[in-house]
Amino acid sequence: MRTAANAISAELSNSALPSTAIAGDAPVSTNEAMLQPGGFLTPTHWIGAAALGMICVLVTSASWTDMLNTGITDEESGHILLVPFVVAWLVWIRRHRLRQCPVSARWVGCLMVAFGWIAWSFGYRTGQHTYRDFGAILALSGSIVSVTGVAVLRRLAPAFVALIFLIPIWPARRQQIAWPLQVVTAYLTEISCQVLGIDVVRRGNVLNINGIDVAVAEACNGMRMIITLLLVTYVYAFITPLRSYVRAIILVAGAPVAVACNVIRLVPTVWVFGHASHTFAERFHDITGWLMIGVAFLLLIGCVRMLRWLTLPVMLPERFN
Repeated sequence: MRTAANAISAELSNSALPSTAIAGDAPVSTNEAMLQPGGFLTPTHWIGAAALGMICVLVTSASWTDMLNTGITDEESGHILLVPFVVAWLVWIRRHRLRQCPVSARWVGCLMVAFGWIAWSFGYRTGQHTYRDFGAILALSGSIVSVTGVAVLRRLAPAFVALIFLIPIWPARRQQIAWPLQVVTAYLTEISCQVLGIDVVRRGNVLNINGIDVAVAEACNGMRMIITLLLVTYVYAFITPLRSYVRAIILVAGAPVAVACNVIRLVPTVWVFGHASHTFAERFHDITGWLMIGVAFLLLIGCVRMLRWLTLPVMLPERFN
């Protein structure tokens, strides 16, 4: 009789074991986690992931070297140097999601490595750098997931996706995107100057003030600002505990916010080019470029404040923060 009572007590205690829930993820009970093929995530998994990742980087070193050199030497791709810090930041603010993280479905990482290797090989042999660089990033991500499990990929998804910003936009493709952006920016700048009473004449992407031609590409290069501000938008969307639909709105608003920042920067820059020395105008142009990052953050915060003013649910509930 006592043996049966002990068995019932043990069964009840097992069923009452606490569950471990991570913010934003489905709760995983202790019993379920113990049944996972790899158990919980441990420092050993991270050491193995780092070692395998280093091997992957060495094998695809041609891509990583080119991306680094492009970020250093090409002013249009300077945002590449910011990406490692962005990824580290996104991982840091999500570190609590890795507590008691189950290690499972590591085969997904193996598939990522395989597809990454195929893309890298194709790009390497055909000289298509975009495929090559994407393959290198996919293979690195897969090498980490193949050791730590698919739960890490799911919980750190924004950090993995941010690696896409490492891929440079090569000159031919850049010009296809930059030209219409420069024309639109010049048009909006002309309207803004007219509203402010500044006498400006536009021809294509060139603005004339006091007889001085100021090209948008010279006074405020479109692509350089657009990509950097899109990266800022992405960071803001995922460092703030926003609801999914709000994040989608922020990401969609990234391009208009970047163009707005370009116009805000270009209006005073054009005036300075027309009323001051060229050297001073160039210095003013460089300084305002950094200021636009702060302006972009303010515009994004303003979008969120407007949604709150409309009494729409914006932030995630406290239990998910």
